[in-house]
Amino acid sequence: MRVFGIDPGSERTGYGCVETDGSRHRIVVCGAISSPALASFPDKLHRIHRQLTIILAECRPACVAIESVFYSVNARSALKLGHARGVAMLAAVEAGVPVFEYTPAEIKRAVVGYGRADKPQVQHMIKLLLGLADVPSPHDAADALAVAICHVHAQPPSRAIGAIQPARSRATSWRTYKPAAPSVPLRRGKTAGS
Repeated sequence: MRVFGIDPGSERTGYGCVETDGSRHRIVVCGAISSPALASFPDKLHRIHRQLTIILAECRPACVAIESVFYSVNARSALKLGHARGVAMLAAVEAGVPVFEYTPAEIKRAVVGYGRADKPQVQHMIKLLLGLADVPSPHDAADALAVAICHVHAQPPSRAIGAIQPARSRATSWRTYKPAAPSVPLRRGKTAGS
């Protein structure tokens, strides 16, 4: 299954697509969409939407995972980020794929195991998980790959890879596990000491 991750930003939007079988991940494509510094804000949003539309059509992912808005001291920055997320989500919806959202803490926890990990830790884990020689560049691309891997790790294996879960495997933890009754009745025989 292919999962497409997006790290939205008004100046630079990272994207990354991974192919996974649920345990092993392989990078398909990654990069960042940036606009000229002097471009107007609507032109930047148009470029993000147009480029993501093209890349999603080429990758044909099963779903898109996107980083959700975090709270910022600067309201203007948060608003611009919200606009970038909006056009990214629109591109995904127009591509006909489901969209999943994850907070920065959820992404870090899924990839590193710690919700307050710093960027270098996330980038290093992305490098290890994907078996890459170097950390993906720019850092927005590595963040987008982290979002995609977060989605894979956050889903139950059957849901993440689209498989049908067997009916008898309904336990969600060891506390609720009940072994299936044996299909062949056990015969009780005499033991050596009886």
